[in-house]
Amino acid sequence: MDFGRNIASSLKEYFMRKNEIERQFHIEKLNACYVSSIDNDRLEEWPHYFIEDCLYRITTKEDFDSGRSIGVIYASSQNMLIDRVTSLRDANIYEPHSYRHILSVPMILSDDSGILKVETNFLVIRTMHDGDTILFASGQYLDQVIGEGSDMKFIERTVVTDSQKFDTLLAIPL
Repeated sequence: MDFGRNIASSLKEYFMRKNEIERQFHIEKLNACYVSSIDNDRLEEWPHYFIEDCLYRITTKEDFDSGRSIGVIYASSQNMLIDRVTSLRDANIYEPHSYRHILSVPMILSDDSGILKVETNFLVIRTMHDGDTILFASGQYLDQVIGEGSDMKFIERTVVTDSQKFDTLLAIPL
């Protein structure tokens, strides 16, 4: 009898662990696809990593810690993100540059009825058209993610930068 319970318990633990590993993999893949779309100038893909009724904002650690919801960039829907990309392509004038993201392993903080709270550290390196390269931004992504497997999307992504200073060239999303 104990042998059967031990096997059942081991199988239950195995499948729970397997599900955790798969969920972690899909969060990492969502982040990788997100930054690849930005880093490789496929900005039209970027809004589609979010649900339609989403929130995307870039704010400073100081503003975030103070509870101020203001953002340097603020969008409350996928359509606003699409509009941002359209304006970057058609209306805004800025010096050509590109980003390269470096991400930590995402930490899943909680699972509340299928809504995952996830924290990921990031560095963004900016390279200008003349080759000048700088550390442009560092901080954390504070995310709420929904979905199963490869269908995961951001409900909310709050980009919290470590520095209060922003270059005037914050055109491309972080």
